[in-house]
Amino acid sequence: MNRLIKLDSVCVDFPIYNTTGRSLKKHLMQAATGGRMGANEKGRVVVRALDNLSMEICAGDRLGVLGHNGAGKSTLLRVISGVYEPTGGSVSVSGKVSSLIDLNLGMDTEATGIENIYLRGALLGYRRKELTAKIDEIVDFAGLGDFVHMPIRTYSSGMQMRLGFSIATIEQPDILVMDEWLTVGDTDFQDKAQRRLNEIVLKSSILVIASHSPDLVSKVCNRVVRLDRGRLTEESSF
Repeated sequence: MNRLIKLDSVCVDFPIYNTTGRSLKKHLMQAATGGRMGANEKGRVVVRALDNLSMEICAGDRLGVLGHNGAGKSTLLRVISGVYEPTGGSVSVSGKVSSLIDLNLGMDTEATGIENIYLRGALLGYRRKELTAKIDEIVDFAGLGDFVHMPIRTYSSGMQMRLGFSIATIEQPDILVMDEWLTVGDTDFQDKAQRRLNEIVLKSSILVIASHSPDLVSKVCNRVVRLDRGRLTEESSF
């Protein structure tokens, strides 16, 4: 199966509510630093986070996405991951996607570590049967011991990240999506997490990583694009 990500004239708009006052609209238009502000056909203020974005990301590509805060980097990653639906244009993705954007997304602080494996795993597209088969491996890699049976509100932030990382990286994806290079947990866990992450990156057919660091992108990627207020402004290959 040929792995491919194709975006065709993709737009993503976020409506801003409670901005009917003319002075507030004017203030928002002047203060906008991310995306492009305007009004839709109903006169509602909207932020266009991605604006008519087209690109193809093919097997073998390691794509770095650069841009300032608000440039649309995270929105692009979420569109590729299926978290956001375009409000215009189309996106097609061929291959299993694993997202390391927000490791704690969907977790319930009142639920136990075991219960959260099923909750978080379901959001990542795993079936309950698949998670049950992998649960011992997830628990062992996270290294939480008996805490895995406790509500995660009793965990430190590092413990929660270890659990989230262990769930998200339990299987090798075809397409890996990252927001900056991930560093997780204490020193001991970081070492084995980096070994697993390096292996996943190496074996992935496609990597898409958003970053503020041109140096990181030049080391990891063979293609780079730059976004500015939701638009593609530069593209090059290494």
